[in-house]
Amino acid sequence: MTVLIAYGSKRGGTAGLADMIGGELVALGIPVDVHPAAEVRSVDGYQAVILAGALYNARWHRDARRFAGRHRAALQQVPVWLVASGPLDDSADAGTVPPVRQVARIAQDLGALGTVTFGGRLTPDAKGFIASAMAKTKAGDWRNPAQVRAFAATVAEQQTTV
Repeated sequence: MTVLIAYGSKRGGTAGLADMIGGELVALGIPVDVHPAAEVRSVDGYQAVILAGALYNARWHRDARRFAGRHRAALQQVPVWLVASGPLDDSADAGTVPPVRQVARIAQDLGALGTVTFGGRLTPDAKGFIASAMAKTKAGDWRNPAQVRAFAATVAEQQTTV
């Protein structure tokens, strides 16, 4: 039972989050493949899919949205979880952050088993006008390894009952 983790990431934080999730699933005995969503041509052969995307201005990463549309029919046939990363504060640690509108709509369309929003990451040397301005006050890493472990455990548990 191999799980595909596909992700859309602009600055590497969500790519790192996808790797963290993959590492936790492997530690739980579940084989995974982690790939950029734009590079995945088929989901055939995977027993489940985790689709992750960074959040920018309350919008889910374009590669994640396009992946969901491109593989819609296949994703409706396997267990799917949607992951967003982005809050540049501890709000994701404080409790369940509801999915942004795009993620909620895609989750409903695909019949996703769940959605989760993790904290994001922004490096102090972020490039680009908006990112560099934000980095002056919001630089940091809010990806919580304990939350990632809990999410991976939930996915593993649900995979054994599906």
